[in-house]
Amino acid sequence: MKPYFSHPTAVIDKGAKIGNHSKIWHFTHIREGAKIGENCVIGQNCYIASRTVIGNGVKVENNVSLFDLVTLKDNVFVGPSAVFINDINPRAPYPKEGKWIPTLVKEGATIGANATILCGITIGKWAFVACGTVVTKDVKNYSIVKGNPGKHSGWICECGEKLFLKKKKTECQKCGRIYKKQKNNIELSK
Repeated sequence: MKPYFSHPTAVIDKGAKIGNHSKIWHFTHIREGAKIGENCVIGQNCYIASRTVIGNGVKVENNVSLFDLVTLKDNVFVGPSAVFINDINPRAPYPKEGKWIPTLVKEGATIGANATILCGITIGKWAFVACGTVVTKDVKNYSIVKGNPGKHSGWICECGEKLFLKKKKTECQKCGRIYKKQKNNIELSK
Protein backbone atom coordinates (compact mmCIF):
# COMPACT_ATOMS: atom_id res chain seq x y z
CA MET A 1 0.00 0.00 0.00
CA LYS A 2 1.35 3.44 -0.94
CA PRO A 3 2.04 5.89 1.92
CA TYR A 4 0.17 8.75 0.20
CA PHE A 5 -3.25 9.29 -1.37
CA SER A 6 -3.75 9.77 -5.10
CA HIS A 7 -7.08 10.18 -6.87
CA PRO A 8 -7.73 7.46 -9.49
CA THR A 9 -7.50 10.03 -12.31
CA ALA A 10 -4.02 11.23 -11.23
CA VAL A 11 -1.09 10.01 -13.33
CA ILE A 12 2.02 9.27 -11.28
CA ASP A 13 4.97 8.11 -13.35
CA LYS A 14 7.26 5.37 -12.08
CA GLY A 15 10.25 6.94 -10.34
CA ALA A 16 8.37 9.89 -8.82
CA LYS A 17 8.98 10.21 -5.08
CA ILE A 18 6.01 11.23 -2.93
CA GLY A 19 6.24 11.54 0.87
CA ASN A 20 3.99 10.07 3.53
CA HIS A 21 0.51 11.50 4.00
CA SER A 22 0.63 13.65 0.86
CA LYS A 23 -2.48 13.96 -1.34
CA ILE A 24 -2.56 14.14 -5.13
CA TRP A 25 -5.93 15.17 -6.58
CA HIS A 26 -7.90 14.79 -9.83
CA PHE A 27 -6.20 14.91 -13.25
CA THR A 28 -2.76 15.78 -11.88
CA HIS A 29 0.39 14.44 -13.56
CA ILE A 30 3.53 13.78 -11.50
CA ARG A 31 6.52 13.01 -13.74
CA GLU A 32 9.32 10.50 -13.13
CA GLY A 33 12.03 11.97 -10.92
CA ALA A 34 9.78 14.60 -9.29
CA LYS A 35 10.24 14.84 -5.52
CA ILE A 36 7.32 15.73 -3.25
CA GLY A 37 7.75 15.82 0.53
CA GLU A 38 5.48 14.66 3.33
CA ASN A 39 2.06 16.12 4.18
CA CYS A 40 1.73 17.97 0.87
CA VAL A 41 -1.47 18.67 -1.04
CA ILE A 42 -1.29 18.90 -4.83
CA GLY A 43 -4.63 20.16 -6.18
CA GLN A 44 -6.44 19.04 -9.29
CA ASN A 45 -5.18 19.57 -12.82
CA CYS A 46 -1.56 20.23 -11.78
CA TYR A 47 1.64 19.24 -13.56
CA ILE A 48 4.82 18.47 -11.62
CA ALA A 49 7.88 18.06 -13.90
CA SER A 50 10.76 15.59 -13.48
CA ARG A 51 13.27 17.97 -11.92
CA THR A 52 10.86 19.69 -9.56
CA VAL A 53 11.50 19.51 -5.82
CA ILE A 54 8.73 20.16 -3.30
CA GLY A 55 9.43 20.24 0.46
CA ASN A 56 7.21 19.12 3.34
CA GLY A 57 3.85 20.67 4.17
CA VAL A 58 3.49 22.41 0.79
CA LYS A 59 0.06 23.22 -0.65
CA VAL A 60 -0.23 23.65 -4.43
CA GLU A 61 -3.74 24.71 -5.48
CA ASN A 62 -5.55 23.76 -8.71
CA ASN A 63 -4.20 24.41 -12.21
CA VAL A 64 -0.54 25.00 -11.31
CA SER A 65 2.33 23.74 -13.47
CA LEU A 66 5.72 23.37 -11.80
CA PHE A 67 8.25 22.90 -14.56
CA ASP A 68 11.81 21.54 -14.32
CA LEU A 69 14.11 23.24 -11.79
CA VAL A 70 11.36 24.85 -9.72
CA THR A 71 12.05 24.24 -6.02
CA LEU A 72 9.49 24.89 -3.31
CA LYS A 73 10.87 24.66 0.24
CA ASP A 74 8.83 23.54 3.28
CA ASN A 75 5.40 25.07 4.01
CA VAL A 76 5.08 27.04 0.75
CA PHE A 77 1.57 27.90 -0.48
CA VAL A 78 0.93 28.27 -4.22
CA GLY A 79 -2.47 29.72 -5.14
CA PRO A 80 -4.65 28.51 -8.01
CA SER A 81 -3.44 29.08 -11.56
CA ALA A 82 -0.09 30.57 -10.49
CA VAL A 83 2.49 30.27 -13.26
CA PHE A 84 6.18 29.36 -12.99
CA ILE A 85 8.36 29.51 -16.07
CA ASN A 86 11.83 28.04 -16.60
CA ASP A 87 12.83 29.59 -19.93
CA ILE A 88 13.19 33.35 -20.40
CA ASN A 89 13.17 33.29 -24.21
CA PRO A 90 11.50 30.11 -25.53
CA ARG A 91 11.42 29.34 -29.27
CA ALA A 92 9.64 26.26 -30.59
CA PRO A 93 12.28 25.38 -33.25
CA TYR A 94 15.21 26.00 -30.84
CA PRO A 95 14.70 23.79 -27.79
CA LYS A 96 16.98 24.28 -24.81
CA GLU A 97 17.48 20.51 -24.34
CA GLY A 98 16.81 20.72 -20.60
CA LYS A 99 19.05 23.72 -19.94
CA TRP A 100 16.42 25.60 -17.98
CA ILE A 101 16.81 28.41 -15.46
CA PRO A 102 16.07 27.43 -11.82
CA THR A 103 13.58 29.17 -9.53
CA LEU A 104 13.61 28.94 -5.72
CA VAL A 105 10.73 29.63 -3.35
CA LYS A 106 11.98 29.62 0.25
CA GLU A 107 10.28 28.31 3.37
CA GLY A 108 6.78 29.50 4.18
CA ALA A 109 6.36 31.86 1.21
CA THR A 110 2.92 32.44 -0.31
CA ILE A 111 2.34 32.82 -4.04
CA GLY A 112 -1.13 34.26 -4.73
CA ALA A 113 -3.61 33.10 -7.36
CA ASN A 114 -2.70 33.93 -10.97
CA ALA A 115 0.76 35.23 -10.03
CA THR A 116 3.51 34.77 -12.63
CA ILE A 117 7.04 33.99 -11.44
CA LEU A 118 9.80 34.53 -14.02
CA CYS A 119 12.65 32.02 -13.97
CA GLY A 120 15.88 32.69 -12.12
CA ILE A 121 13.97 34.32 -9.26
CA THR A 122 14.32 33.63 -5.53
CA ILE A 123 11.28 34.29 -3.36
CA GLY A 124 12.44 34.86 0.23
CA LYS A 125 11.22 32.98 3.29
CA TRP A 126 7.72 33.86 4.50
CA ALA A 127 7.35 36.42 1.67
CA PHE A 128 3.91 37.15 0.25
CA VAL A 129 3.30 37.54 -3.50
CA ALA A 130 -0.17 39.04 -4.02
CA CYS A 131 -2.70 37.63 -6.49
CA GLY A 132 -1.96 38.52 -10.11
CA THR A 133 1.54 39.82 -9.41
CA VAL A 134 4.23 39.42 -12.07
CA VAL A 135 7.50 38.76 -10.22
CA THR A 136 10.49 39.93 -12.30
CA LYS A 137 13.17 40.14 -9.58
CA ASP A 138 14.09 38.51 -6.29
CA VAL A 139 11.74 39.00 -3.33
CA LYS A 140 13.17 39.62 0.15
CA ASN A 141 12.28 37.60 3.25
CA TYR A 142 8.95 38.71 4.82
CA SER A 143 8.31 41.13 1.93
CA ILE A 144 4.87 41.79 0.44
CA VAL A 145 5.06 42.19 -3.34
CA LYS A 146 2.21 43.20 -5.63
CA GLY A 147 1.53 44.62 -9.08
CA ASN A 148 2.88 44.27 -12.61
CA PRO A 149 5.80 44.28 -12.37
CA GLY A 150 5.81 43.25 -8.72
CA LYS A 151 7.00 45.91 -6.29
CA HIS A 152 7.68 45.78 -2.57
CA SER A 153 4.64 47.20 -0.73
CA GLY A 154 5.26 46.27 2.90
CA TRP A 155 6.28 43.56 5.35
CA ILE A 156 4.45 40.49 6.64
CA CYS A 157 4.87 38.30 9.70
CA GLU A 158 5.41 34.57 9.54
CA CYS A 159 1.84 34.21 10.87
CA GLY A 160 0.46 36.22 7.91
CA GLU A 161 -0.27 39.51 9.69
CA LYS A 162 0.90 42.74 8.01
CA LEU A 163 3.72 44.42 9.93
CA PHE A 164 3.99 48.13 10.60
CA LEU A 165 7.65 48.97 11.09
CA LYS A 166 8.48 51.42 13.84
CA LYS A 167 12.08 52.55 13.97
CA LYS A 168 14.44 49.56 14.42
CA LYS A 169 12.02 46.96 15.88
CA THR A 170 8.40 45.98 15.47
CA GLU A 171 6.16 43.44 17.13
CA CYS A 172 3.44 41.52 15.30
CA GLN A 173 0.06 42.54 16.70
CA LYS A 174 -1.31 39.02 16.17
CA CYS A 175 1.40 36.60 17.39
CA GLY A 176 3.95 38.78 19.20
CA ARG A 177 6.98 37.89 17.06
CA ILE A 178 9.55 40.68 17.05
CA TYR A 179 11.31 41.80 13.86
CA LYS A 180 14.41 43.99 13.51
CA LYS A 181 14.96 46.38 10.64
CA GLN A 182 18.32 45.97 8.88
CA LYS A 183 19.03 48.47 6.07
CA ASN A 184 16.37 47.63 3.42
CA ASN A 185 15.33 44.35 5.00
CA ILE A 186 13.85 42.88 8.19
CA GLU A 187 14.69 39.71 10.12
CA LEU A 188 12.99 37.81 12.89
CA SER A 189 14.61 38.75 16.20
CA LYS A 190 16.14 35.78 18.01
